[in-house]
Amino acid sequence: MKIICIGRNYAEHAAELGNEVPDSPVIFMKPDTAVLKSQEFYIPEFSDDVHYELEVVLKISKGGKYIQQEHAAKHYDQIGLGIDFTARDLQSKLKSKGLPWELAKGFDGSAVVSEFFDKQKYDLNQLSFKLEKNSETVQDGDTSLMIFRPEEIIAFVSQYFTLRTGDLIFTGTPKGVGRVAEGDELEAFIEETKVLSLRIR
Repeated sequence: MKIICIGRNYAEHAAELGNEVPDSPVIFMKPDTAVLKSQEFYIPEFSDDVHYELEVVLKISKGGKYIQQEHAAKHYDQIGLGIDFTARDLQSKLKSKGLPWELAKGFDGSAVVSEFFDKQKYDLNQLSFKLEKNSETVQDGDTSLMIFRPEEIIAFVSQYFTLRTGDLIFTGTPKGVGRVAEGDELEAFIEETKVLSLRIR
């Protein structure tokens, strides 16, 4: 299983981190060992500034290569929510040296994934989702604000990587990312339904 992540896919998030809005999808990867297997996230010892990034996640149901955008919707049938945990201090250090981000993005437990739901239940053109930290809304997103739509992402990614059944695509985070601290409680919602709950250790 591959975890393919899209960076800077919401203009306001790109702006809050001082990044340019991209003209093609920004891609990075997480290994399958990044998937968190529990409802507790332990802050890694190598970072003092781990940030949450809530995202809509696509689950690939049909593999393919060079998938055309008009056929891309046939290649995923479920969606969920995920949290891309990022060691922001380490990422900034790596970026300043022109180095890849994987150490800051792909560490063990850095990909939290909810259960998955039939995409037919939702209108992916305007799907609202949010993250609460300690019962306060910190991220409030809507897929209508994506720069690159799910079908565009699948078509783009499949030019470079063969997609296989079970692969996950994190589609980018809206504005509002921030630091987690020991004892925080995170809850994620698709529309008004809670789909994910996590405690920070």
